[in-house]
Amino acid sequence: MKHLLLLISVCLITLSSCKKEKNHTLKISDGKVERITMMKSEYVSDRNIDVWLPSDYDSSKKYSVLYMNDGQTLYDPSMSWLNDEWQVDEMMGKLSREKTIKNTIVVGIWNSDIGRVGDYFPQKPFESLPQSYVDSIRTELNKVEYTKNMMQDIHSDNYLKFIVKELKPYIDNKYATLTNKENTFIMGSSYGGLISMYAISEYPEIFEGAACLSTHWIGTFNDNPIIAQAFINYFGKHIPGSKNHKIYFDYGSKTLDQYYEPYQLKIDSIMQLNGYTDANWKTLKFEGKNHSEASWRERLDIPLIFLLGK
Repeated sequence: MKHLLLLISVCLITLSSCKKEKNHTLKISDGKVERITMMKSEYVSDRNIDVWLPSDYDSSKKYSVLYMNDGQTLYDPSMSWLNDEWQVDEMMGKLSREKTIKNTIVVGIWNSDIGRVGDYFPQKPFESLPQSYVDSIRTELNKVEYTKNMMQDIHSDNYLKFIVKELKPYIDNKYATLTNKENTFIMGSSYGGLISMYAISEYPEIFEGAACLSTHWIGTFNDNPIIAQAFINYFGKHIPGSKNHKIYFDYGSKTLDQYYEPYQLKIDSIMQLNGYTDANWKTLKFEGKNHSEASWRERLDIPLIFLLGK
C-alpha cells in the first residue's frame, strides 16, 4: 500500500497541471502578470510563459530575472492540479516593497503536462544509467496508465536550450532586464529542483544562482539509490565554481521528501569539497514538512532572499 501511495503521489506530481485551461486568465494578488501565450520553440513543445512584474515596474529601471519551473503552480491556485499555489506574486511583492531583494521579474515557465519528466529529468545522468536498468524502470512505470512513457523521451538538454537560446533572449528584448549572469537565476521544486541544479551546472556562464527545493534525487516513485547516485556523480563532476555562484537546497521529512536526506548529504559534501560556504550555499531541512506547494510556499521567502537579497 505504501508503495502504491507513493506511486500515485508521483503520478499526480507528473501530471501537475494537466487538463487546466491554457488560456485561463490569471488572478493575481500583487503586481501583474503578462502572458506569452503558447510560445513556439525549436527545442520543446509550445507552452505558456507567465511573466510577473512588480506593481511599480518601470522600463527606465533594470531588473534581475528569476526563471521558475512549473509555471502553472506559481500565481493562481485555479491553475494548479490541487488548487494550491506558491503565492510567488504575494511574496515577491512583499519582499520588493520591504526592499529586502533587488528589483526582479519572475518568468514562470509552464510545464508540458505529461511531458514534464522528459523536460526536467537531467539528461546526462539519465544517459549514464545502464540500459538494462533503464528498461526495468520503464517496464515498471508502464504498468500504470498515468506513468506510461514517463521516461521514454528524456530531453532536458533541449529544455535548457529553450531557456537559454530562445526564452532568455526574448525576455531580455521585451523587458528592462539586467542580462548578465550576476542577475540571472533559476528555481524549482521536486523535478523542477533537479532541472534547476542541472541548469546551473550545464550553463554556469548564464545562471549565477539556483534554488532547488525538495530536489527529487530518487528520480522515480520510491527510494532509488542507483538513480540518485547518477545525479550525485554528475554534480560532482560539473558543480559550478564557488567563487561566482550560489546554490540553495532544502527538503522536508514527510511523503517523498523522506527519502532525500542521505543523498542530499552527499551533495552537501560535494559543495564543501568545492569551496562553498554559508556565504553562497544553503541546505536546510524542514522537519515535518511534506512534498507540496503548501510546504514550499511556507518557506518561499528563504530561497528568494538567498538568491535575490541585496
